Amino acid sequence: MTAAGQAGAVEQLRRLLALIPWLVARPGVSIDDAAAEFGITTTQLRKDLELAFVCGLPGHLPDDLIDVSTDGDRIVVTNADTISRPLRFAPDEAVALLVGLRALADVPGPHQPEALERTVAKLERAAGDAADAGRRISVDIEADNTHDVALRKALAEKSRIHLQYYVPARDEVTSRDVDPLRMVVVDGRSYLEGWCYLADDVRMFRLDRIESVDVLEVAADPPARPLRDLDQGAFSAADARLRVTLQLSPRARWIADAYPGEVLSTHADGTMLFALLAGDAHWVVRLLLRLGGTATVVEPADVAEAVRNHATAALALYST
Repeated sequence: MTAAGQAGAVEQLRRLLALIPWLVARPGVSIDDAAAEFGITTTQLRKDLELAFVCGLPGHLPDDLIDVSTDGDRIVVTNADTISRPLRFAPDEAVALLVGLRALADVPGPHQPEALERTVAKLERAAGDAADAGRRISVDIEADNTHDVALRKALAEKSRIHLQYYVPARDEVTSRDVDPLRMVVVDGRSYLEGWCYLADDVRMFRLDRIESVDVLEVAADPPARPLRDLDQGAFSAADARLRVTLQLSPRARWIADAYPGEVLSTHADGTMLFALLAGDAHWVVRLLLRLGGTATVVEPADVAEAVRNHATAALALYST
């Protein structure tokens, strides 16, 4: 399994642990409402339910497994009492959870601060002395909350925003109007997902690269389309505007696991021909320069020439 596949499996497990109790408490909820609640597509929700159907207690007999039934677009989950039962924490587990929740409150993302505060208060009441120990532990997190309030306001009011956004691949700040869709955390980074009028498409904006946010007095009106599935990361094949064929040495074959694309062929000497999907030629050039001679561009020719020119200019600095 690739690193992206492992990350997707872990995220699916986390989601199932929250999804099953939520569905048990809401028999007959619609597929659309459940998918919207967890920020996933209805297709991904159905995949989760198919997996839940074969989960349960050891023994794997019919009575041991979670029962998932759908009537039209309605979901009913039964025989899941074990996973829905309230957890009992040991003191060290309660301390760890309290510290994690307090740290999460300082990280920009899709969570609701009020819900976090209520959860922490309930846990403190139940934890007793363990809560006092948790208060004595502090965690410093490097997170940019500068625009968090403005972004949440725009999402709540369904307002369009104007962004000044830094694009490192081109080393420039761009101005763009965006209809915000949601805030998410992917691979430990916080993003705003929204319809970008500059790109005329959905884009993911890293919060730490947003330089300014202005909430406009214009109602957000993004085109109706399903939210993207983030199991495989913030970048998807739909974002790709460039396809670059690379010849990878054995030392660079990890690129095929780390970035979206297609393995075209593998050879007996360990080399690989890989079609890399990218959103920007500048990013590809920077990646190839970091890889040194372990990867070369087969096509397109203009990207190969750009890599050669940048490499030649860099070598010239060492000869002066």
